[in-house]
Amino acid sequence: MIREIVRIDEEKCNGCGLCVPNCHEGALQIIDGKAVLVSELMCDGLGACVGHCPQDAITIEKREAEPYNERKVMEELSLKSKNVVIAHLKHLKEHNELGYLKEGIEYLMQNEDRLPYDVREIVAALDMQARKPSVEAQHNVHAGGCPGSRTMSFEGGMQRVAASDIQSALTHWPVQLHLINPAASHFQQCDLLVAADCTAFAHANFHGKLLAGKKLVIACPKLDANKEIYVEKLSRMVDEARVNTITVAIMEVPCCGGLLQIVQMALQRATRKVPVKAIVVGIRGEILQEEWV
Repeated sequence: MIREIVRIDEEKCNGCGLCVPNCHEGALQIIDGKAVLVSELMCDGLGACVGHCPQDAITIEKREAEPYNERKVMEELSLKSKNVVIAHLKHLKEHNELGYLKEGIEYLMQNEDRLPYDVREIVAALDMQARKPSVEAQHNVHAGGCPGSRTMSFEGGMQRVAASDIQSALTHWPVQLHLINPAASHFQQCDLLVAADCTAFAHANFHGKLLAGKKLVIACPKLDANKEIYVEKLSRMVDEARVNTITVAIMEVPCCGGLLQIVQMALQRATRKVPVKAIVVGIRGEILQEEWV
């Protein structure tokens, strides 16, 4: 599978940090005075960070990528500083990638004799992170954390839908992407809707406007674990179920864009090509954008 991913030239990087706020998934951090990609898993390869680097230290490269392997990632990262390893593991924890987190810690424990730092200090740092008071977490949100977590009020802005329009267009179960069977008969040659979890709650006419005539799978690109399975299942649906089209419905918040990236990665892996439409739903429920990509 060919994948686009960020590459950082450490010799050019001066640690200015201008790239960090433009990485929607928080995969870029300044550690020991240099920009570091702490999570290839979460890098979407869109390059939003590139244009903000005054040193031209960041580029996007295309390379053949195997399915994500945490042990191979740790084999490379463990040779870097202790702070880089801690940042990587914290990032996995914050994104609920608990399976990969466990693999990473196990790798460190199994190889602690050859590592130039105390593995127990890393495990302790992760434990301290888990015990940080919620007040600090709230402060981080309001000080420029993920926009998708910011508290907002919509008083007076409620959408209205006629009662006759409120009919379910769902034709099958289950719908969560971890639970579905890509070979299920209802997916055969269907028009597929891949929807972020929140879209059905935000858009008042989700069934009538987005789901009607389609088969549904849902996922959360920010909170769901083991998203590599999502790529595998979607690629199978393209090749084996031979879906006709894929519509990706996401929220306007930056972290939601990862769902479109997952679909694009699945298409890169698949042998068939199918049209993809992206629909962006605003946090107040309106459709902000609808286009074939």
